[in-house]
Amino acid sequence: MTMDMKRFANTPQPPYYAVIFTSLRNADDAAGYGEAAERMVELASQVPGFLGVESTRDEAGFGLTVSYWADPVAITAWRTQVEHAETRQRGRRTWYDHFEVRVARVERAYNWSRWPANE
Repeated sequence: MTMDMKRFANTPQPPYYAVIFTSLRNADDAAGYGEAAERMVELASQVPGFLGVESTRDEAGFGLTVSYWADPVAITAWRTQVEHAETRQRGRRTWYDHFEVRVARVERAYNWSRWPANE
């Protein structure tokens, strides 16, 4: 498996849910942001029903993070997790100029790969 393939979440067969977080970062506190982002993935992975995450950001600060969840109960558990709630507030104060959150039910999913599954 190539390094880029490791960036894909390993999700089950649908249905499941996706929380789509798009954001525009400013240049403030890049180190603090990086640490917090890693911590949020660590915390999310401890929530029952967390399925995975995929994330990217461009040089202009536009980012896209999609987290995958088994059901709405898991999403609510994540949203109300105390450290996550505190970090969201810090993001509003410090890191983001704008963000949007969308929640969607994944009804169908498929993939294709140039590489065999065992590489």
